[in-house]
Amino acid sequence: MTDTTTSTQAGRPQTEVDRIAERYFDAMVELSPINATYLGVPGHDEDLDDLSPAGNAAQSQLRQRTLEELRGATPTDDVDKVTVAAMTERLGLAEERYAAGLDEMSLNVIASPLQGVRDVFDLMRQDSVEDWRVFATRMAKIPQALEGYKESLLAARDRGLVAPQRQVVESAKQSRDLTAEDGYFAKLVADARTEEAPLDGDVKTQLAEAAQAASAAYGAIADWLERELLPHAPEADACGRERYALESRYFLGASVDLEETYRWGQEQVADLHAQMQAIAEGLEPGASVERGVEILDADERYHLRGTDALKAWMQERADEVITNLKDVHFDIPGPVQRIECMIAPTQTGGIYYTGPSDDFSRPGRMWWSVPKGNTEFRTWNELTTVYHEGVPGHHLQVAQTVYRSELLNKWRRLESWTSGHGEGWALYAERLMAELGYMDDPGNRMGWLAGQSLRAARVVIDIGVHCGFEAPEEVGGGEWTYDKAWTYLTRYGFMDEKVLRFELNRYLGWPGQAPAYKIGERLWLQLRDEVKQREGDAFDLKTFHRRALDIGGVGLDTLRAAVLGTL
Repeated sequence: MTDTTTSTQAGRPQTEVDRIAERYFDAMVELSPINATYLGVPGHDEDLDDLSPAGNAAQSQLRQRTLEELRGATPTDDVDKVTVAAMTERLGLAEERYAAGLDEMSLNVIASPLQGVRDVFDLMRQDSVEDWRVFATRMAKIPQALEGYKESLLAARDRGLVAPQRQVVESAKQSRDLTAEDGYFAKLVADARTEEAPLDGDVKTQLAEAAQAASAAYGAIADWLERELLPHAPEADACGRERYALESRYFLGASVDLEETYRWGQEQVADLHAQMQAIAEGLEPGASVERGVEILDADERYHLRGTDALKAWMQERADEVITNLKDVHFDIPGPVQRIECMIAPTQTGGIYYTGPSDDFSRPGRMWWSVPKGNTEFRTWNELTTVYHEGVPGHHLQVAQTVYRSELLNKWRRLESWTSGHGEGWALYAERLMAELGYMDDPGNRMGWLAGQSLRAARVVIDIGVHCGFEAPEEVGGGEWTYDKAWTYLTRYGFMDEKVLRFELNRYLGWPGQAPAYKIGERLWLQLRDEVKQREGDAFDLKTFHRRALDIGGVGLDTLRAAVLGTL
């Protein structure tokens, strides 16, 4: 096992709690080479996870051992108190999900092992012949990893736990897309090169053989999903109220009143639509929101053509904000001032962030997965996403936490993550940029409001569908259906149809995650307001940001208690 405990924190003596956290971290990356690569931990890049029931059981046993150690540990300071609270909450909820069979049945269109096995290759180095050898060695293990994954899916099936039909069908389609003549594996081999030249020789042959085997494995699992899972898959998309309550707690790190939150989501949608209506009428008297969107889409000032232009624009905006906000509203250390904007090698339509490695040799990166055929982009509705994924959103949140080696153990800095905290912060960051005047342009403000509208619509659809609440009257009331959800989403989503189709499939297959954005923002804003009220004239925004971000990606209840000093 790789020893990382000796390298922790020069500025704060390591405690018993830190040692427990770092032992867990070291053991976790041994069990999950995929996670090791995501976290920038070297030495595991030739391997993939054991996705079989035995692999899931090993993860559970590690969590149980660690929870037992935490119960016997004595915190020495406030940092320790947060670590114990955060780890107990995160690992405890992970155990609840494991006991419910959710790890073994995991299959959806965005965040299941089916995607994780492929996605990790986007983060691997491709600069030298040796990099490509490591890359090919790992890729050759994809068939074995997918076989283990199938064992888990079968074990879950035997318990009556199968993902809905829609997720099975779409996941099979995704797998086949990877194997197409213009799909990921074919393009990978054709485009492989080092920094100096196209890849050739033995390593090129090794890569081609590994890619062929991996492609065959993905083609085979597509057939297998349709043959072995689809006949057992439920037609209904809803997961049910009991499971949803668990998933909501897991993604938020907090418990919320689901009925009240469902009503609040509808109120947010209506309020945001009214604000968008006002902007539309400012663009053209009497214009509807839809007409306002048409006007902005036709405005050449907001047009970008080609992915090279998109990438350059992303980078310019991110660099500009770092320059403007550092030392004013945020403390931004030197290594964190670098972010790299990337066009992803996949074509799903997603936009996402990946954090830096522990030593910052790999910077934080913002990725844009452009759907096939999309060559034109409109900045009026995309600027807010750059703030969300980059600066001051995920990049400042994640990279600044990674940087705090003098304060936080490795689990706190690198592995602790809660969607409600992370995505809530990113929405808070978008709102902050509006508060600071970066969204005063009518188009950019419309784009921010449109993004907020989508996130609010998610709250309504996700909670409503999965918990079985009555649909809004504007879509017919009664029981939610796919068609009602699609009508609601397209009315308030204001995005390309391909992207919205993917979005809706995502909500239906990943219960509780999508609402964590808007609900998380709500809880972040409530926390800021509470601190303001406590501190009065002494309140300082930069100090609040520093204090909150230094805590790291903990559950939102833990964050609140840590900031307010009530742990």
